[in-house]
Amino acid sequence: MRSFGVLLFKIKIHQKLPNQKIIIGASRKAISGWIPSEAEFLNLLDSTTWEKFFGPCSINALLAEHVWEHLTEQEGLIAASNCFKYLKLGGYLRLAVPDGLHPNVEYIESVKVGGSGAGADNHKVLYTYRTIQTLLEQAGFKVKLYEYFDESGKFHYYNWNPDEGMITRSKRFDWRNRDGQLKYTSIVLDAIKAP
Repeated sequence: MRSFGVLLFKIKIHQKLPNQKIIIGASRKAISGWIPSEAEFLNLLDSTTWEKFFGPCSINALLAEHVWEHLTEQEGLIAASNCFKYLKLGGYLRLAVPDGLHPNVEYIESVKVGGSGAGADNHKVLYTYRTIQTLLEQAGFKVKLYEYFDESGKFHYYNWNPDEGMITRSKRFDWRNRDGQLKYTSIVLDAIKAP
C-alpha cells in the first residue's frame, strides 16, 4: 500500500500542474486541485524528501490542518523553514492548530499535550496565536491571522477563503459550532512568503 501511495504522489507531482498546491498530512483528506501527501513521502523534517519532488521556490500553496501540534517547537521551526524554502514568492502555508487560549475547559482538556481528544496523546505543543506567529516569523514568514482567541477570551475572526485551503476545524465549518456557540475552533492563519 505504501509504495502505491508514493507512486500516486509522484505521478501527481510530475504532471507539472501550473498551481502546485499540497496538503501536508492529508490523512485521507481530498480537496479538488490539491495534492494530498503523508509523512512517509513528504516529511516536514527531512528536506531530502522534498528535493525528490520539488525545487526551491516551486510550490504555490501548502495546507496543514492540525499537524504542527504533533511536532516539538524545534521540529515546528524546521518544518516551517522547509515550507518556506519550497514555496514560491507570494506563496503561502495555510495552517490550523488547536487554540491554547480557547476559554472552554473541555476543549483545552481535549487538545492539550496528552489530552483526552483523538490524537492528543501525540500532541507535543499547545500553541497560542502569539507562539505560533513567532515560530513562523522566525522561519521568515509574514503571518496573517484569521481565527484565534486572545488572552482575555475574546474570539477574533477575519474572513478567509476556503477555496484557498479548507480548514474544517474552524468557526464556519466545524459541525460542533451550532447555535452560535464556538465549541471547537482552531488558530487559523496564512504564513506568507512575502516577495
